[in-house]
Amino acid sequence: MRNQLLITITLVIFNLALIAQQKDEQVKSPIYNPEANAADELSQALEKARSENKHVLVQVGGNWCPWCIKVHKFLNENAVLDSIIKADYVFLLVNYSKENKNPDIMKKLEYPQRFGFPVFVVLDGNGRRIHTQDSGFLEKDDSYDLKKMKIFLLTWNKEALKAENYLNK
Repeated sequence: MRNQLLITITLVIFNLALIAQQKDEQVKSPIYNPEANAADELSQALEKARSENKHVLVQVGGNWCPWCIKVHKFLNENAVLDSIIKADYVFLLVNYSKENKNPDIMKKLEYPQRFGFPVFVVLDGNGRRIHTQDSGFLEKDDSYDLKKMKIFLLTWNKEALKAENYLNK
C-alpha cells in the first residue's frame, strides 16, 4: 500500500512538472500574435505568393496550444522542411485564441478550426483554398513525423499541382 502511494505521488509530481514545462515553453516563445491584423497579413502573403509564383501555407493555432508550438519548432528546426517551405510557399501564422478568433479569416479559409489545432491551409496566389491539413495525421508519438510532413509539403506545392505532370503519362 505504501509503495502504491509513493508511486502515485511520484507520477503526480512528474505530470505537474511536465505541465509546468509546457506552460513555460508557451510563455517563453509566443509564436502567434493575437493583435495582428490577419486580413492585412493574408493580403500581403497572397500578393507575395503571386509575385514569387508560390502558394501560401497558413498555419492556424495559438500560443495556448502546445502542439502548435511543437509544430512550429519542428518546421523551423528541420533544415529540409524549412527549405521546402521557403522554396515553395509564403508562410503565414494566423492566431486563433480566446483573445482573437479571427472569424473573418476563418470564414475565408472555410473554417479550418473544425480539424483542431494546429491546422494548415494551402491557398493559391488568388486566395483559393486548395487543401486543409489536419495536423493530427502528421504526428508521431509526442512530435511530428518528418516523412509525413515532407510528403504533405511536396504534395501541395505548385509544381505538384501542374496538370501537365499528369497528362499523357
